[in-house]
Amino acid sequence: MLLRALIVDDEMLARARLRTLLQECTDPPSRVDGEAASTAQALELLARQRFDLVLLDIHMPGSDGLVLAKTLRDMADAPAVVFVTAHAEHALQAFELDAVDYLTKPVRLSRLMVALQKIARHRLLARQAQAEGSDEFLAIQDRGRSERVPLADVLYLKAELKYVTVRTAARSYIFDGSLSELEEKYARQFLRIHRNALVARRAVRAVEKHFDDEEGEGWAVRLQGVDEVLTISRRQLPAVRELVSKSA
Repeated sequence: MLLRALIVDDEMLARARLRTLLQECTDPPSRVDGEAASTAQALELLARQRFDLVLLDIHMPGSDGLVLAKTLRDMADAPAVVFVTAHAEHALQAFELDAVDYLTKPVRLSRLMVALQKIARHRLLARQAQAEGSDEFLAIQDRGRSERVPLADVLYLKAELKYVTVRTAARSYIFDGSLSELEEKYARQFLRIHRNALVARRAVRAVEKHFDDEEGEGWAVRLQGVDEVLTISRRQLPAVRELVSKSA
């Protein structure tokens, strides 16, 4: 899967450095399809052509990178955003704008490849879900605004006190609802693995030994798109193993 990148940074040397690093990335492969020295230039390029990701600096003349990321968030079929900056203090704000990753300069090749792999996994899952014909959404109330999260992007649903954590490859959301109701409504797409968790059937990749502080030694499921593993209850273990064997 080739990733088409737009580099946005007001420093020419910084853009050249990222261009060189992207040429060295092979997993997944990537290509620089555009460069911009400002938010205004970036928006002009984005209006003319499609990109898979934007490598975005924060401090630039005029509108900064955070403003551009906020604009991208409201675009249909927006590219993934990876911030590349010398200023670590904006990380929280960046992730609130749905950034896939936050890299600090000087950027290491290995760290950049991790960010690209996150994007590639997310795009693969979205394509698989699209092929299955899923166009449903979860309505999320997030910081005073409504947001529709495609069900095709959701990797797992986990009950946390009175809420449900909705996890995608890019970020987590808080859903005000019942896990049981979600299981009943989306039984075709999700499988219960524990009293507090449902996982996307398409994302299940493996079952492995696991130690949990509360439940002791047991089993966990590994999903495509996230690094964490989720505990499987003994009762649900046969169903999860059956799903893994069918997808193998």
